[in-house]
Amino acid sequence: MSADEVTVEATAAALRAPVGRRWIQLFSLAWFGIWIAQLTPIQLLLPEQVAAVLKLDPADWVANVVAFGVVSAIAGVFALVAYPLTGALSDRTLSPFGRRRPWIAAGAVLFAIGLVLLGVQSSIVGVTVFWVVTLVGFCVLTAALTAVISDQVPVGQRGTISGWMAAPQPVGALVGLLAVLALGLSLFAGYALVAVLLVVCVAAFAVRMPDRVLARSERPRLGVAEFLRGFWIDPRTHPDFGWTLLSRVLVNWANALTTTLLLYFLMFGLTLPEGDAETVLLVTTVIYSVFSVIASLWFGGLSDRLGRRKMFVVITAVMQAAAGILLIAAPSEPMVYVAGALSGFGFGAFLAVDQALATEVLPSAVDRGKDLGIMNIAYAIPQALAPLAGAGLVVAVGGFWLLFVAVGVFGIAGAAALAPVKGVR
Repeated sequence: MSADEVTVEATAAALRAPVGRRWIQLFSLAWFGIWIAQLTPIQLLLPEQVAAVLKLDPADWVANVVAFGVVSAIAGVFALVAYPLTGALSDRTLSPFGRRRPWIAAGAVLFAIGLVLLGVQSSIVGVTVFWVVTLVGFCVLTAALTAVISDQVPVGQRGTISGWMAAPQPVGALVGLLAVLALGLSLFAGYALVAVLLVVCVAAFAVRMPDRVLARSERPRLGVAEFLRGFWIDPRTHPDFGWTLLSRVLVNWANALTTTLLLYFLMFGLTLPEGDAETVLLVTTVIYSVFSVIASLWFGGLSDRLGRRKMFVVITAVMQAAAGILLIAAPSEPMVYVAGALSGFGFGAFLAVDQALATEVLPSAVDRGKDLGIMNIAYAIPQALAPLAGAGLVVAVGGFWLLFVAVGVFGIAGAAALAPVKGVR
């Protein structure tokens, strides 16, 4: 894409008509369903299922985390391909229903089917296979859905819209956990419930959203060679994209290491009884959720009004680092609550503003779905690998301090990685 073409595309994106309140409500509802369906299994259902299938001792937390981490890591490998492949195909889809809608619908259905079938598995192979299916469905759905932001939202509104994408994440996680625990649902019933909620929430947006039909003459080529080359976006040619991607990977590692092993830190780091640890975890999750929602909506809109993205992403990345540093300096129950507030506020704001920033550093308008798919890998891979990596750090030193050192290092490095970005303020 030439410099003139980039300028034309940036101008067109800036001049698009703002999306309306109804569009925003349905878009946010779709993400609410997605976050419930992804985070409830990750935080509760899947670890319990892996432990039950392998008949692991609940007190042997290292064996439990490693087993869950292996299943998660295998699925993460498939996400590496599913995200950019779906994005590239949706960029080129010729359909009377538009180019993104078919992939949103297909991803939601695959995601839901994977969840339901996962709920009836009684072997570790079956659990792994259908978690892969579930995560691929998640990738297909979210790759197409994030591309809609670049397709339809003007640059000056993208922080606000990204805030409404990020805000439902902690709410969805909390609602999913409370629903399964309060209703006393079995594994199958839990998986089935979140699958139904997913389809209902996504369908409302998929049916109502506008989606321009791609003309055959506009369709770029996509051969195997072109697709494989598309995985590599030269950071020397597109440095802003490269630095933004690196920053996103690092900050997501900081957040994933903090959240995925928190229960084990409470039980084995602070030596709280299991019941007390679960209560502290629930309270911390509520604190995290409240601060995350406030920050994502506030900072997303503020970044639009001020026309600045980079400054806010740097601040929120440092807040992620601070949460880890506090837990090294003063590991205690009150400090867990403070760290939860800092981490929630920082990551909520980061999700909103960084997503808006990412849409402004894409190398090519015609490949925005594929390029955002590559950006989205930075969310999926840390989440998939953090349990295994975090357990390794804890076992290596016989305690949790190195885990929180890694959180601080990743957060600060993520902030520093944005310094060279020139094309976005």
